[in-house]
Amino acid sequence: MTWNTWRSRARRSVPLRGSGSRVCRRLMPMAFALGLAAGAGAAESSELRAHGQVRGRLAADTNAWRARDTRTLADLPGADTLVPASCDRYGGWRHERAKATGFFRTGRDARGRWWLIDPDGHPFLSTGVNAVRPNPTTKGRLSMEAHFGSEANWATNTAALLRDAGFNTLGCWSRPQPFMATSNALPYTTQLHWMATYGGKRKGIRQDSGHVGFTEDCIFVFDPEFEVYCREAAKDLAATRQDPWLVGHFSDNELPFPDDALERFLRLPEGEAGRAAAEQWLSRRRGAGASNPGAVSRAESEAFLGHVAGTYFRIVSGAIRNADPNHLYLGCRFYGPDLRSKVLFRACAPYVDVVSINWYRRWTPDAERMDDWLRWTGKPFLISEWCAMAEDSGMANETGAGWIVPTQADRGRFYQHVALGLLAHRGCVGWHWYRYLDNDPTDTVLDPVNVSGNKGIVNSAFEPFTPLVEAMQAVNVRVYPLRERLTADSQKQSKQSGDQ
Repeated sequence: MTWNTWRSRARRSVPLRGSGSRVCRRLMPMAFALGLAAGAGAAESSELRAHGQVRGRLAADTNAWRARDTRTLADLPGADTLVPASCDRYGGWRHERAKATGFFRTGRDARGRWWLIDPDGHPFLSTGVNAVRPNPTTKGRLSMEAHFGSEANWATNTAALLRDAGFNTLGCWSRPQPFMATSNALPYTTQLHWMATYGGKRKGIRQDSGHVGFTEDCIFVFDPEFEVYCREAAKDLAATRQDPWLVGHFSDNELPFPDDALERFLRLPEGEAGRAAAEQWLSRRRGAGASNPGAVSRAESEAFLGHVAGTYFRIVSGAIRNADPNHLYLGCRFYGPDLRSKVLFRACAPYVDVVSINWYRRWTPDAERMDDWLRWTGKPFLISEWCAMAEDSGMANETGAGWIVPTQADRGRFYQHVALGLLAHRGCVGWHWYRYLDNDPTDTVLDPVNVSGNKGIVNSAFEPFTPLVEAMQAVNVRVYPLRERLTADSQKQSKQSGDQ
Protein backbone atom coordinates (compact mmCIF):
# COMPACT_ATOMS: atom_id res chain seq x y z
CA MET A 1 0.00 0.00 0.00
CA THR A 2 1.44 3.40 -0.94
CA TRP A 3 1.23 6.43 1.34
CA ASN A 4 -1.18 8.15 -1.06
CA THR A 5 -3.47 5.11 -1.02
CA TRP A 6 -3.47 5.19 2.78
CA ARG A 7 -4.22 8.92 2.74
CA SER A 8 -7.11 8.41 0.34
CA ARG A 9 -8.64 5.79 2.61
CA ALA A 10 -8.03 8.02 5.63
CA ARG A 11 -10.00 10.84 3.99
CA ARG A 12 -13.01 8.58 3.69
CA SER A 13 -12.76 7.28 7.26
CA VAL A 14 -12.01 10.59 8.97
CA PRO A 15 -14.59 13.22 8.01
CA LEU A 16 -13.36 16.81 7.89
CA ARG A 17 -15.14 19.92 9.03
CA GLY A 18 -15.58 22.08 5.97
CA SER A 19 -13.18 22.66 3.15
CA GLY A 20 -11.64 25.78 4.64
CA SER A 21 -11.08 24.60 8.21
CA ARG A 22 -7.70 23.51 9.44
CA VAL A 23 -8.00 20.25 11.35
CA CYS A 24 -5.59 18.48 13.67
CA ARG A 25 -4.56 16.21 10.81
CA ARG A 26 -3.21 17.85 7.65
CA LEU A 27 -3.10 15.74 4.50
CA MET A 28 0.22 16.28 2.74
CA PRO A 29 2.13 14.38 0.04
CA MET A 30 4.64 11.83 1.25
CA ALA A 31 7.67 10.36 -0.49
CA PHE A 32 7.77 6.86 0.92
CA ALA A 33 5.56 3.80 0.86
CA LEU A 34 3.71 1.88 3.50
CA GLY A 35 3.11 -1.78 3.05
CA LEU A 36 3.68 -3.83 6.23
CA ALA A 37 0.57 -5.95 6.68
CA ALA A 38 -0.72 -7.50 9.87
CA GLY A 39 1.10 -10.78 9.11
CA ALA A 40 1.08 -13.97 11.15
CA GLY A 41 -1.45 -14.29 13.90
CA ALA A 42 -4.09 -12.18 12.18
CA ALA A 43 -6.74 -14.92 12.18
CA GLU A 44 -6.31 -15.57 15.89
CA SER A 45 -6.37 -11.83 16.61
CA SER A 46 -9.61 -11.45 14.65
CA GLU A 47 -11.24 -14.18 16.71
CA LEU A 48 -10.16 -12.54 19.97
CA ARG A 49 -11.23 -9.13 18.66
CA ALA A 50 -14.78 -10.40 18.35
CA HIS A 51 -14.67 -10.80 22.13
CA GLY A 52 -13.00 -7.41 22.72
CA GLN A 53 -9.63 -8.93 23.56
CA VAL A 54 -6.02 -8.89 22.41
CA ARG A 55 -3.43 -11.52 23.25
CA GLY A 56 -0.41 -9.99 24.98
CA ARG A 57 2.53 -10.65 27.25
CA LEU A 58 5.45 -8.72 28.73
CA ALA A 59 8.85 -9.11 27.10
CA ALA A 60 10.34 -10.76 30.18
CA ASP A 61 7.48 -13.27 30.55
CA THR A 62 7.87 -15.61 27.60
CA ASN A 63 5.17 -18.02 28.80
CA ALA A 64 2.63 -15.46 29.98
CA TRP A 65 0.48 -15.02 26.87
CA ARG A 66 -3.04 -14.11 27.89
CA ALA A 67 -6.13 -12.69 26.19
CA ARG A 68 -6.63 -9.20 27.63
CA ASP A 69 -9.74 -7.05 27.56
CA THR A 70 -9.18 -4.25 25.08
CA ARG A 71 -11.47 -1.29 24.36
CA THR A 72 -11.12 0.41 20.99
CA LEU A 73 -13.04 3.06 19.07
CA ALA A 74 -15.15 0.24 17.66
CA ASP A 75 -16.51 -0.28 21.19
CA LEU A 76 -17.53 3.37 21.56
CA PRO A 77 -20.85 3.89 19.74
CA GLY A 78 -20.68 6.75 17.28
CA ALA A 79 -16.97 7.40 17.84
CA ASP A 80 -16.15 7.02 14.16
CA THR A 81 -18.55 9.86 13.33
CA LEU A 82 -16.89 12.34 15.67
CA VAL A 83 -15.57 15.21 13.59
CA PRO A 84 -11.88 16.07 14.05
CA ALA A 85 -11.58 19.35 15.88
CA SER A 86 -10.39 22.56 14.29
CA CYS A 87 -6.86 23.18 15.53
CA ASP A 88 -4.38 26.03 15.53
CA ARG A 89 -0.82 25.86 14.23
CA TYR A 90 0.44 24.14 17.38
CA GLY A 91 -2.35 21.54 17.47
CA GLY A 92 -4.40 23.29 20.15
CA TRP A 93 -8.19 23.18 20.16
CA ARG A 94 -9.83 26.30 18.74
CA HIS A 95 -13.11 25.45 20.47
CA GLU A 96 -11.96 27.25 23.63
CA ARG A 97 -9.58 30.09 24.36
CA ALA A 98 -7.76 31.13 27.50
CA LYS A 99 -5.13 33.79 28.10
CA ALA A 100 -2.37 33.60 25.50
CA THR A 101 1.11 34.03 26.98
CA GLY A 102 3.18 33.19 23.91
CA PHE A 103 4.43 29.98 25.57
CA PHE A 104 2.99 26.65 26.72
CA ARG A 105 1.55 26.58 30.22
CA THR A 106 -0.92 24.50 32.24
CA GLY A 107 -4.48 25.31 33.25
CA ARG A 108 -7.82 23.88 34.34
CA ASP A 109 -11.22 24.44 32.81
CA ALA A 110 -14.54 24.99 34.55
CA ARG A 111 -15.06 21.21 34.78
CA GLY A 112 -11.79 20.72 36.65
CA ARG A 113 -9.97 19.13 33.71
CA TRP A 114 -6.29 19.86 33.29
CA TRP A 115 -4.88 20.99 29.96
CA LEU A 116 -1.72 22.29 28.47
CA ILE A 117 -2.48 25.76 27.10
CA ASP A 118 -0.62 26.49 23.89
CA PRO A 119 1.08 29.82 23.07
CA ASP A 120 -2.07 31.08 21.32
CA GLY A 121 -4.20 30.32 24.39
CA HIS A 122 -5.93 27.17 23.15
CA PRO A 123 -6.32 23.92 25.16
CA PHE A 124 -3.73 21.39 24.05
CA LEU A 125 -3.37 17.65 24.62
CA SER A 126 0.14 16.50 23.77
CA THR A 127 0.04 13.46 21.47
CA GLY A 128 3.70 12.81 20.84
CA VAL A 129 6.31 10.36 19.65
CA ASN A 130 9.70 9.91 21.31
CA ALA A 131 13.10 9.77 19.63
CA VAL A 132 12.03 11.32 16.32
CA ARG A 133 15.42 11.23 14.62
CA PRO A 134 17.27 8.99 12.13
CA ASN A 135 19.23 6.05 13.50
CA PRO A 136 22.72 7.34 14.40
CA THR A 137 24.62 4.60 12.56
CA THR A 138 26.29 4.40 9.18
CA LYS A 139 23.50 2.14 7.93
CA GLY A 140 20.90 4.50 9.41
CA ARG A 141 22.46 7.54 7.70
CA LEU A 142 22.69 5.76 4.36
CA SER A 143 19.07 4.59 4.66
CA MET A 144 17.92 8.14 5.40
CA GLU A 145 19.85 9.52 2.45
CA ALA A 146 18.55 6.78 0.13
CA HIS A 147 14.94 7.49 1.06
CA PHE A 148 15.00 11.27 1.39
CA GLY A 149 18.25 12.62 -0.03
CA SER A 150 18.90 14.91 2.93
CA GLU A 151 18.01 15.47 6.55
CA ALA A 152 15.90 18.46 5.52
CA ASN A 153 13.76 16.29 3.24
CA TRP A 154 13.55 13.63 5.95
CA ALA A 155 12.21 16.24 8.39
CA THR A 156 9.67 17.57 5.87
CA ASN A 157 8.34 14.09 5.13
CA THR A 158 8.40 12.93 8.74
CA ALA A 159 6.59 16.05 9.95
CA ALA A 160 3.87 15.35 7.40
CA LEU A 161 3.63 11.71 8.50
CA LEU A 162 3.28 12.71 12.14
CA ARG A 163 0.75 15.45 11.42
CA ASP A 164 -1.26 13.15 9.17
CA ALA A 165 -1.31 10.56 11.95
CA GLY A 166 -2.58 13.18 14.39
CA PHE A 167 0.61 13.60 16.42
CA ASN A 168 1.42 17.12 17.57
CA THR A 169 4.61 16.80 19.65
CA LEU A 170 8.20 15.68 19.21
CA GLY A 171 8.80 13.82 22.45
CA CYS A 172 11.93 13.10 24.46
CA TRP A 173 15.21 12.41 22.60
CA SER A 174 13.90 13.88 19.36
CA ARG A 175 15.91 16.12 17.05
CA PRO A 176 13.71 19.20 16.60
CA GLN A 177 16.14 21.47 14.75
CA PRO A 178 15.47 20.28 11.17
CA PHE A 179 11.71 20.41 11.77
CA MET A 180 11.77 24.09 12.62
CA ALA A 181 12.82 24.90 9.04
CA THR A 182 9.76 23.14 7.58
CA SER A 183 6.21 24.39 7.09
CA ASN A 184 5.13 21.55 9.39
CA ALA A 185 6.99 22.52 12.56
CA LEU A 186 5.83 20.68 15.68
CA PRO A 187 6.00 21.53 19.39
CA TYR A 188 8.87 19.70 21.09
CA THR A 189 10.43 18.83 24.44
CA THR A 190 14.04 18.62 25.61
CA GLN A 191 15.87 16.06 27.74
CA LEU A 192 18.55 17.69 29.92
CA HIS A 193 20.02 14.53 31.54
CA TRP A 194 21.56 16.64 34.28
CA MET A 195 22.02 13.97 36.94
CA ALA A 196 23.15 11.40 34.39
CA THR A 197 25.61 13.78 32.71
CA TYR A 198 26.97 15.00 36.04
CA GLY A 199 27.40 11.37 37.09
CA GLY A 200 29.35 10.63 33.93
CA LYS A 201 31.76 13.45 34.68
CA ARG A 202 32.00 12.51 38.35
CA LYS A 203 32.18 8.73 37.70
CA GLY A 204 30.09 6.13 39.48
CA ILE A 205 27.33 5.44 36.95
CA ARG A 206 26.59 2.56 34.56
CA GLN A 207 24.25 1.94 31.65
CA ASP A 208 21.29 -0.12 32.81
CA SER A 209 18.39 -1.21 30.64
CA GLY A 210 16.49 1.93 29.75
CA HIS A 211 18.29 4.32 32.05
CA VAL A 212 21.50 5.18 33.87
CA GLY A 213 22.33 3.20 37.02
CA PHE A 214 24.05 4.50 40.16
CA THR A 215 26.07 2.83 42.92
CA GLU A 216 23.57 1.50 45.51
CA ASP A 217 20.90 3.34 43.45
CA CYS A 218 22.00 6.54 45.19
CA ILE A 219 21.88 9.64 43.00
CA PHE A 220 24.51 12.32 43.65
CA VAL A 221 22.03 14.89 44.83
CA PHE A 222 24.03 15.78 47.96
CA ASP A 223 27.25 16.51 46.10
CA PRO A 224 27.82 20.27 46.43
CA GLU A 225 29.16 20.20 42.89
CA PHE A 226 25.84 18.93 41.50
CA GLU A 227 24.04 22.18 42.19
CA VAL A 228 26.92 24.12 40.67
CA TYR A 229 26.81 21.87 37.62
CA CYS A 230 23.06 22.44 37.14
CA ARG A 231 23.42 26.21 37.29
CA GLU A 232 26.21 26.08 34.72
CA ALA A 233 24.40 23.63 32.43
CA ALA A 234 21.25 25.76 32.57
CA LYS A 235 23.05 28.53 30.68
CA ASP A 236 22.49 26.46 27.54
CA LEU A 237 18.74 26.98 27.91
CA ALA A 238 19.15 30.58 26.77
CA ALA A 239 19.19 29.30 23.17
CA THR A 240 15.53 28.24 23.33
CA ARG A 241 14.26 30.55 26.06
CA GLN A 242 12.13 32.57 23.62
CA ASP A 243 10.99 29.64 21.44
CA PRO A 244 7.18 29.30 21.49
CA TRP A 245 7.38 25.78 20.01
CA LEU A 246 9.19 24.40 23.04
CA VAL A 247 6.74 22.78 25.46
CA GLY A 248 9.19 22.21 28.29
CA HIS A 249 12.13 20.36 29.77
CA PHE A 250 12.62 16.88 31.22
CA SER A 251 15.54 17.00 33.67
CA ASP A 252 16.41 13.25 33.60
CA ASN A 253 14.95 9.84 32.84
CA GLU A 254 13.97 7.08 35.28
CA LEU A 255 16.22 8.05 38.18
CA PRO A 256 16.33 5.53 41.06
CA PHE A 257 14.31 6.47 44.11
CA PRO A 258 14.33 3.23 46.17
CA ASP A 259 12.13 2.85 49.25
CA ASP A 260 15.19 1.93 51.31
CA ALA A 261 17.20 4.96 50.19
CA LEU A 262 18.34 5.77 53.74
CA GLU A 263 19.94 2.35 54.26
CA ARG A 264 21.56 2.56 50.83
CA PHE A 265 23.03 6.01 51.39
CA LEU A 266 24.37 4.89 54.76
CA ARG A 267 26.14 1.99 53.01
CA LEU A 268 28.08 4.27 50.67
CA PRO A 269 31.86 4.44 51.23
CA GLU A 270 33.33 6.79 53.78
CA GLY A 271 33.95 10.20 52.29
CA GLU A 272 30.94 10.09 49.93
CA ALA A 273 28.80 13.23 50.20
CA GLY A 274 25.66 11.08 50.06
CA ARG A 275 26.69 9.03 53.08
CA ALA A 276 27.64 12.12 55.07
CA ALA A 277 24.27 13.72 54.22
CA ALA A 278 22.38 10.59 55.34
CA GLU A 279 24.31 10.40 58.62
CA GLN A 280 23.71 14.08 59.32
CA TRP A 281 20.02 13.77 58.46
CA LEU A 282 19.57 10.76 60.77
CA SER A 283 21.52 12.43 63.53
CA ARG A 284 19.35 15.53 63.36
CA ARG A 285 16.22 13.41 63.39
CA ARG A 286 17.16 10.99 66.16
CA GLY A 287 20.20 12.38 67.89
CA ALA A 288 23.90 11.48 67.84
CA GLY A 289 24.95 7.84 67.29
CA ALA A 290 21.86 6.89 65.30
CA SER A 291 23.53 5.98 62.01
CA ASN A 292 23.05 2.18 62.28
CA PRO A 293 21.14 1.08 59.16
CA GLY A 294 19.54 -1.79 61.07
CA ALA A 295 17.81 0.69 63.31
CA VAL A 296 16.09 2.57 60.49
CA SER A 297 12.29 2.58 60.71
CA ARG A 298 9.85 2.68 57.83
CA ALA A 299 8.81 6.22 58.76
CA GLU A 300 12.45 7.31 58.68
CA SER A 301 12.99 5.63 55.30
CA GLU A 302 9.98 7.41 53.83
CA ALA A 303 11.01 10.75 55.26
CA PHE A 304 14.55 10.44 53.94
CA LEU A 305 13.31 9.40 50.48
CA GLY A 306 11.21 12.56 50.47
CA HIS A 307 14.33 14.51 51.44
CA VAL A 308 16.36 12.99 48.57
CA ALA A 309 13.65 13.62 45.98
CA GLY A 310 12.79 17.07 47.29
CA THR A 311 16.44 18.10 47.19
CA TYR A 312 16.77 16.89 43.60
CA PHE A 313 13.65 18.68 42.38
CA ARG A 314 14.52 21.87 44.24
CA ILE A 315 17.97 22.04 42.67
CA VAL A 316 17.03 21.23 39.09
CA SER A 317 13.82 23.26 39.01
CA GLY A 318 15.60 26.26 40.46
CA ALA A 319 18.29 26.10 37.78
CA ILE A 320 15.73 25.64 35.00
CA ARG A 321 13.47 28.48 36.12
CA ASN A 322 16.35 30.87 36.69
CA ALA A 323 17.62 30.30 33.15
CA ASP A 324 14.28 29.76 31.40
CA PRO A 325 11.17 31.07 33.18
CA ASN A 326 9.08 30.75 30.01
CA HIS A 327 8.79 26.99 29.65
CA LEU A 328 7.38 24.11 31.65
CA TYR A 329 9.36 21.82 33.89
CA LEU A 330 8.14 18.33 33.04
CA GLY A 331 9.84 16.34 35.82
CA CYS A 332 12.21 13.38 35.50
CA ARG A 333 9.95 10.64 34.16
CA PHE A 334 8.96 8.43 37.09
CA TYR A 335 8.69 4.70 36.39
CA GLY A 336 8.11 1.29 37.96
CA PRO A 337 7.59 1.30 41.76
CA ASP A 338 7.76 5.11 41.74
CA LEU A 339 4.19 5.20 40.45
CA ARG A 340 2.88 3.88 43.79
CA SER A 341 4.94 6.26 45.95
CA LYS A 342 2.98 9.02 47.61
CA VAL A 343 6.28 10.24 49.06
CA LEU A 344 7.83 10.84 45.63
CA PHE A 345 4.80 12.51 44.12
CA ARG A 346 4.44 14.84 47.09
CA ALA A 347 8.15 15.64 46.97
CA CYS A 348 8.00 16.76 43.35
CA ALA A 349 4.73 18.68 43.66
CA PRO A 350 6.13 22.09 44.71
CA TYR A 351 8.60 22.11 41.83
CA VAL A 352 7.19 20.54 38.65
CA ASP A 353 4.56 21.93 36.32
CA VAL A 354 3.68 18.50 34.92
CA VAL A 355 4.43 15.07 36.40
CA SER A 356 5.97 12.82 33.74
CA ILE A 357 5.33 9.09 33.95
CA ASN A 358 6.90 6.27 31.93
CA TRP A 359 4.02 3.80 31.90
CA TYR A 360 4.78 0.11 31.44
CA ARG A 361 3.73 -3.32 32.74
CA ARG A 362 0.04 -2.39 32.94
CA TRP A 363 -2.39 -3.15 30.15
CA THR A 364 -5.16 -0.79 31.25
CA PRO A 365 -4.85 2.71 32.78
CA ASP A 366 -5.94 2.53 36.41
CA ALA A 367 -8.39 5.34 37.23
CA GLU A 368 -7.75 5.04 40.96
CA ARG A 369 -3.98 5.23 40.47
CA MET A 370 -4.39 8.30 38.28
CA ASP A 371 -6.63 9.82 40.95
CA ASP A 372 -3.77 9.27 43.42
CA TRP A 373 -1.26 11.06 41.20
CA LEU A 374 -3.55 14.05 40.90
CA ARG A 375 -4.44 14.10 44.59
CA TRP A 376 -0.84 13.72 45.76
CA THR A 377 0.48 16.57 43.60
CA GLY A 378 -2.35 18.85 42.51
CA LYS A 379 -0.58 18.86 39.13
CA PRO A 380 -1.44 17.30 35.76
CA PHE A 381 0.43 14.28 34.45
CA LEU A 382 1.86 13.28 31.08
CA ILE A 383 2.48 9.68 30.05
CA SER A 384 5.97 10.33 28.75
CA GLU A 385 6.73 6.82 27.49
CA TRP A 386 4.82 3.62 26.61
CA CYS A 387 4.72 1.11 23.76
CA ALA A 388 3.90 -2.35 22.47
CA MET A 389 5.87 -4.59 20.11
CA ALA A 390 4.54 -7.08 17.56
CA GLU A 391 5.68 -10.57 16.67
CA ASP A 392 4.95 -10.04 12.97
CA SER A 393 7.74 -7.43 12.77
CA GLY A 394 10.41 -10.11 12.50
CA MET A 395 12.30 -8.59 15.41
CA ALA A 396 13.23 -10.60 18.52
CA ASN A 397 11.53 -8.23 20.99
CA GLU A 398 13.62 -9.62 23.83
CA THR A 399 14.39 -6.34 25.60
CA GLY A 400 12.45 -3.49 27.12
CA ALA A 401 9.43 -3.20 29.35
CA GLY A 402 6.71 -2.90 26.72
CA TRP A 403 4.02 -5.41 25.83
CA ILE A 404 4.33 -7.94 23.02
CA VAL A 405 1.28 -8.65 20.86
CA PRO A 406 0.89 -10.80 17.73
CA THR A 407 0.36 -8.18 15.00
CA GLN A 408 0.69 -4.54 14.04
CA ALA A 409 -3.10 -4.31 14.13
CA ASP A 410 -2.95 -5.48 17.74
CA ARG A 411 -0.43 -2.75 18.51
CA GLY A 412 -2.98 -0.31 17.15
CA ARG A 413 -5.74 -1.77 19.31
CA PHE A 414 -3.52 -1.50 22.37
CA TYR A 415 -2.81 2.14 21.49
CA GLN A 416 -6.51 2.93 21.26
CA HIS A 417 -7.26 1.06 24.48
CA VAL A 418 -4.71 3.01 26.50
CA ALA A 419 -5.48 6.36 24.88
CA LEU A 420 -9.20 6.06 25.63
CA GLY A 421 -8.43 5.26 29.25
CA LEU A 422 -6.19 8.31 29.55
CA LEU A 423 -8.63 10.64 27.82
CA ALA A 424 -11.27 9.78 30.40
CA HIS A 425 -9.15 11.18 33.24
CA ARG A 426 -9.23 14.89 34.07
CA GLY A 427 -5.57 14.96 35.13
CA CYS A 428 -3.99 13.67 31.90
CA VAL A 429 -2.57 16.23 29.48
CA GLY A 430 -1.24 13.79 26.90
CA TRP A 431 0.97 10.85 26.03
CA HIS A 432 4.16 10.19 24.06
CA TRP A 433 4.64 6.84 22.29
CA TYR A 434 8.04 5.20 22.48
CA ARG A 435 9.26 5.54 19.71
CA TYR A 436 9.48 6.81 16.07
CA LEU A 437 11.92 4.36 14.50
CA ASP A 438 12.78 0.72 15.09
CA ASN A 439 16.43 0.36 15.98
CA ASP A 440 19.14 -0.46 13.47
CA PRO A 441 20.23 -4.07 14.24
CA THR A 442 23.82 -3.10 13.42
CA ASP A 443 23.98 -0.53 16.23
CA THR A 444 26.51 -1.88 18.74
CA VAL A 445 26.37 1.00 21.25
CA LEU A 446 22.63 1.09 21.74
CA ASP A 447 20.97 1.22 25.14
CA PRO A 448 20.19 -2.46 25.92
CA VAL A 449 16.49 -1.68 26.20
CA ASN A 450 16.32 -0.84 22.50
CA VAL A 451 18.13 -3.83 21.00
CA SER A 452 15.95 -5.67 18.48
CA GLY A 453 12.65 -4.20 19.63
CA ASN A 454 9.67 -3.34 17.40
CA LYS A 455 8.81 -0.10 19.18
CA GLY A 456 8.72 2.32 16.26
CA ILE A 457 5.82 3.56 14.21
CA VAL A 458 8.17 3.04 11.24
CA ASN A 459 10.78 0.34 10.71
CA SER A 460 14.51 0.98 10.34
CA ALA A 461 13.99 1.48 6.58
CA PHE A 462 11.46 4.30 7.31
CA GLU A 463 8.44 2.21 6.24
CA PRO A 464 5.45 2.96 8.50
CA PHE A 465 3.54 0.09 10.09
CA THR A 466 0.24 0.69 8.34
CA PRO A 467 -2.29 -0.93 10.72
CA LEU A 468 -0.65 0.72 13.74
CA VAL A 469 -0.51 4.20 12.20
CA GLU A 470 -4.11 3.97 11.00
CA ALA A 471 -5.32 3.05 14.49
CA MET A 472 -3.27 5.84 16.03
CA GLN A 473 -4.65 8.37 13.58
CA ALA A 474 -8.25 7.35 14.26
CA VAL A 475 -7.85 8.36 17.92
CA ASN A 476 -5.37 11.21 17.58
CA VAL A 477 -7.42 13.34 15.20
CA ARG A 478 -10.39 13.03 17.58
CA VAL A 479 -8.69 13.57 20.95
CA TYR A 480 -10.64 16.72 21.75
CA PRO A 481 -14.18 15.51 21.02
CA LEU A 482 -13.26 12.17 22.58
CA ARG A 483 -12.12 13.87 25.76
CA GLU A 484 -15.37 15.83 25.89
CA ARG A 485 -17.34 12.62 25.69
CA LEU A 486 -15.18 10.38 27.88
CA THR A 487 -14.71 12.83 30.74
CA ALA A 488 -18.46 13.50 30.73
CA ASP A 489 -19.08 9.75 30.94
CA SER A 490 -16.52 9.44 33.73
CA GLN A 491 -18.06 12.25 35.75
CA LYS A 492 -21.52 10.74 35.26
CA GLN A 493 -20.31 7.36 36.50
CA SER A 494 -18.64 8.96 39.54
CA LYS A 495 -21.85 10.78 40.41
CA GLN A 496 -23.89 7.61 40.06
CA SER A 497 -21.43 5.76 42.31
CA GLY A 498 -21.68 8.51 44.89
CA ASP A 499 -25.49 8.40 44.82
CA GLN A 500 -25.61 4.70 45.54
